[in-house]
Amino acid sequence: MTETILSVGIDAGTSTTQVVFSELTVENIASAFSVPRFTIVEKVVVYRGRVHITPLLTPTVIDAEALKAIVLGEYRAAGVDPSDVGTGATIITGETARAENAEQVLAALSELAGDFVVATAGPHLESVLAARGAGVDTYSEHTGAVVANLDIGGGTTNIAAYHRGRLQGTSCLDIGGRLVRVADGRITYVSQQLARLAAAAGVAVAVGDRADVARLLPLARVMARQLAMGIGLVDKDEAHAAIYTNDGHPLAAGIRPTEVSFSGGVADLVDPPFAGDPFRYGDIGPLLGQAIAEDSAFSLVGRHRAAETIGATVVGAGVHTTEISGSTIDYAAGLLPIRNIPIVPIPEEAEADAARLTDEIARRIAMLNPDEPDGTVALALTGSALTSFAAVQRTAAAITDGAAAVLGGPHPLVIVLESDRAKVLGQSLAVHRGRRDDIICIDSVATADGDYIDIGTPVGAGRAVPVVVKTLVFNQ
Repeated sequence: MTETILSVGIDAGTSTTQVVFSELTVENIASAFSVPRFTIVEKVVVYRGRVHITPLLTPTVIDAEALKAIVLGEYRAAGVDPSDVGTGATIITGETARAENAEQVLAALSELAGDFVVATAGPHLESVLAARGAGVDTYSEHTGAVVANLDIGGGTTNIAAYHRGRLQGTSCLDIGGRLVRVADGRITYVSQQLARLAAAAGVAVAVGDRADVARLLPLARVMARQLAMGIGLVDKDEAHAAIYTNDGHPLAAGIRPTEVSFSGGVADLVDPPFAGDPFRYGDIGPLLGQAIAEDSAFSLVGRHRAAETIGATVVGAGVHTTEISGSTIDYAAGLLPIRNIPIVPIPEEAEADAARLTDEIARRIAMLNPDEPDGTVALALTGSALTSFAAVQRTAAAITDGAAAVLGGPHPLVIVLESDRAKVLGQSLAVHRGRRDDIICIDSVATADGDYIDIGTPVGAGRAVPVVVKTLVFNQ
C-alpha cells in the first residue's frame, strides 16, 4: 500500500524567492509477518516556480505583502490550494533572515501555506537542505568522495560536507553576491560584515564610490579566498574567524574535501565564466563567480556539478525535510496535525532513575516555559531504559509526575522516542492516568536541544506519521 503526500518548499532568500511542489510517496516496506515500517520511497518535484526577486521595502525590511502575493501566485499557477499541502518547509535565508520583520513574515507565510508547513531558518539546516537539494549526499554515497557543497547566495554561503552519504559538518560564512550593491554606476550598499573584511584586506570600498571592476574585483578575490579557507583548501588568515554567520564555527579540521560543489545564485556564474555587464544584477555576484573560477585554491580538488544550483535550497526544503515515524506509535484522535512544538531533551542517564527522571522533566519544562508552564512541549527520550514491563510503568509514572503542569493544562503532551517503544509507553501512560486523549507518543525520531517538531496527518492507515524536525533560529 502506498500513499502520496504533497510537499511545498518556499525559500525567501537575500536575492531571490522560489516555490516548488513535490510529491512524496510513502510505502510500508516491511514483510507481511513483520511490524509495519513506513518510509518515503520516492520524491518527485511536480512543479518548479519561477525565480522571483525577493521584495524588500528597505535593505532591512521585507515587503511582506508583496512576498505573500508571490507565493499565492505560485500556488495558483501550480493549481494547488493551501489545504492540499501535507508537509514542507518555509525558509527565510541569508541576509533576509536578519530583516527586522523576518519572524513575522515567516509566520504569515506558514499560515497561508497550509496546515502543516514548517517555519524554519538557521545556517545548519540551510546548509544541509542546499547540499541535499544539490544531490551531494547521494553523489558522495555512490563515489565515496568527501564533497563540500558551497551554497553561495546573496548574503551568505552555507557549507555542508558529506562523505559516503553521511553529513560530516556544516558552517556558514557571511559571503554572498549582494553584500555589495550597485546602481547607476555607484556603490549603494556595503554590508557591515563585508566592510570589515575589506578593511582587514586593505581594500577600499564605501557607499558612494564609483562601481567599477578595478575597484570591486579585488574585493571579490578576497571573498573567494575566504571561501577556500572555509573548506580547508588553504590556511585561514586572521580575518577569517570573524566572517562566520552568528559567530558560528568552521568545519572540523579533520574534514578534507576531495571534491567541491557549488549551488545557490552565484553557482551559475562560476562556470562558465560570466560574460557581459558585471553589474547587470545590481551587485557583485558575477565578479564573485569570476574570482572563484580564477582562484588557484579551488583547482586543488575535483569539481562535482550540482544537480540543482539556484534552486538547491528550495528543492531541499520541499523534498528533504520530511521523514516518517516508526509504526509503534500511540496518539489520541483529533490531536494531529500539530506543529512548532519545542523539544525538551531529557538526559539519557536520567531515564533509568524514576525520581531523577521526574525532576529532570519538571525542571526542564519550567526552564523552557517559565511564563507558560502548561504550554505544549515534546519530551525527547532515547527509550533505552524501557527494557521491561516494570521499567515502562516506572517511566510512565515519572512522566506523569514530571509533566504534571502540561498534563493539567489545555494542550497535549508530546513524547518523542528514538527507540521503537512509543506504543507501549503511550498505552501505559493511558492506563496510569485513566485517560489518553491528551498525549501523542511517537518513535524512531532523533532530536536535539533547540529543535522544534511538526507531526502531520497520519499515514498508513494511521500507523505512522510524517515528522519534520527543525530549528527556529532567527539571525541577529
